[in-house]
Amino acid sequence: MISITGGNLLADGAGSQAENAAATSASTTTGTAVDAPRAIMPDRPEVDMPALASARQTRLRTVVDDLDLDALVMLTAAGVQYASGYRSVGADLYASHQMAAVLTRDDCWLICPAGDSAAAADAGIRLDRIVPFGTFFFESVDESPLSTDVGRHPTLDAALRFVVGAIGSRDMRWGVEGLAPGHAVGDRVTLVDATAAIGRICARKLPGEVELIRYAARLTEAAMASAVEAATEGATEKEVADHVAAGMVAGGGSPRFIVAGTGPRSALSDSFATRRSWQRGEVLRLDAGCVVDGYWSDLGRTVVLGEPSQVQLVRYEALLAGQDAAFEALRPGVTGRELFEAAVRTVNGHGLPYRRQHCGHGIGLEIYEAPMVSPAGDTAIDVGTTLCIETPYYELGWAGMMVEDTVLVTDAGFQRLNLTDRRLWVALP
Repeated sequence: MISITGGNLLADGAGSQAENAAATSASTTTGTAVDAPRAIMPDRPEVDMPALASARQTRLRTVVDDLDLDALVMLTAAGVQYASGYRSVGADLYASHQMAAVLTRDDCWLICPAGDSAAAADAGIRLDRIVPFGTFFFESVDESPLSTDVGRHPTLDAALRFVVGAIGSRDMRWGVEGLAPGHAVGDRVTLVDATAAIGRICARKLPGEVELIRYAARLTEAAMASAVEAATEGATEKEVADHVAAGMVAGGGSPRFIVAGTGPRSALSDSFATRRSWQRGEVLRLDAGCVVDGYWSDLGRTVVLGEPSQVQLVRYEALLAGQDAAFEALRPGVTGRELFEAAVRTVNGHGLPYRRQHCGHGIGLEIYEAPMVSPAGDTAIDVGTTLCIETPYYELGWAGMMVEDTVLVTDAGFQRLNLTDRRLWVALP
């Protein structure tokens, strides 16, 4: 595990007092700038993924009971993983990829493209509960139904209608995540939009989910710290981003995005790293995320190479104060809108004209989950919710700055899941 002391990322025992104090506090030290931390990769937690999948199903079945449904249908890749435990490679590759999990009070069916079926069986889904659709060819030494039963269901809706018949003969009510016009599963099923109810359940993370989100966050910040530690004057954005990615991979994470903008390019929000070199006195804005067993990280840090200017210090202090204000307001029952307003009001109060569309979001099996920390975030935030709280600032022609951290909402308020110092990082040229 890792903890923060005096601006350095140090090896420490699991659950130590130093770690808990750092993770719980909104700010680990005082002042605006700090030497960039040294990096120690965190230990990967041991999470029983089949047990976690079973616990998620138990959670979802409360929606079945609460809405008086016969089944839930999950149509997003994250929803399918939440319900069935199956994580699809194809869902990451193809925008047109379709999949569904049908969860009843005592069963779970996976409907997937035929090309997913073998991987789903290998992941532990029962063969008689995998319903492939479309055409894909596997050969098999033992005449597996995955190789012999090809093209039985041409479309996702055809496969859904098969599951309707397999579940029973009476009329049913199914709750659907992501219900859209055009889904046709037969006259015997009434479809109900259960997206909001499912979202509320998924927002409250189970302990195993928290461990994976925590690890992904700490892995990301350690990779960032390692990249900054290795960078010297003249290092390119691409070299920094490659170093971050290598750190994520070394810790078992799958890099998903790495923004490493320097100088004026740091103001470009989301942009690919280039061969532009980092020069003394310039900002490096890092915004990166990886995935560990399906769970996302999303963190942001700002670094200056050499002595920061007064303008850089004053502006970053305003952004940090805005994040602090959101932390101070964070407690069970608060709304995302209230957190947003606290952050924006505070940054403006520090003399930096500040406009934002959001200052954070839920995170889990998707990088952007409910609730949103935004003007539209009127839902009360529950204990167990994991959030990214951020205050980015982008001024074209000057630079961009940000601070973004991941927190768990607790009965007492919140716990920060990542550990590095939130102040402006200063790197040696």
